[in-house]
Amino acid sequence: QVQLVESGGGLVQPGGSLRVSCVASGSIVSIYAMGWYREAPGKQREWVAGISAGGTTTTYRDSVKGRFTISRDSAKKTVYLQMNSLKPDDTAVYYCRMEINSPGVYYWGKGTLVTVSS
Repeated sequence: QVQLVESGGGLVQPGGSLRVSCVASGSIVSIYAMGWYREAPGKQREWVAGISAGGTTTTYRDSVKGRFTISRDSAKKTVYLQMNSLKPDDTAVYYCRMEINSPGVYYWGKGTLVTVSS
């Protein structure tokens, strides 16, 4: 079985920074694309950022461009999301998703809560 576990969430003041991580474990041969999603209270889950299998291509939703940076360490089976200049609207549960072992087969973590508040 494959498991994804996020960590690094917490409470941060507006304008602050936080880095969340997600590590995969289990029967893993290959990890392709990785990404981060978030779900704010009362809202649908939305895509935040993605990184390609080789790590050379990154994409972001418009509202986080210039503030968030996605990166990966494939040897550690880990994806990161560095979040700077955080805003109250960034408050959400952040989930990682990885494409593992076969193209089109995705796994999700259980999420980590990020709260931006003074």
